Amino acid sequence: MSLPTIEELAAQLEAVSGAEKVDPDHPLQHIADVDSLDLMEWLYGFQNKYPEIPADESLFADIDDTTTLRVVYDRILALVPAQA
Repeated sequence: MSLPTIEELAAQLEAVSGAEKVDPDHPLQHIADVDSLDLMEWLYGFQNKYPEIPADESLFADIDDTTTLRVVYDRILALVPAQA
């Protein structure tokens, strides 16, 4: 299974939201042009591209002023099924 890099995920979120730049270490709630609908649209695209990773809206369940894309990425990595 090929996993996306955090840079690829940032680029995908930029494309969905129209944000000029998504810094993986900048709190998501403080990125201009990124809102909860953008995050859900990004998640839907992620689910379609990586159906083997059981990611859902719980990735954003406790989002606050400190939650970054890197935090979300770490949550995604924790969901990756172990290779047999």
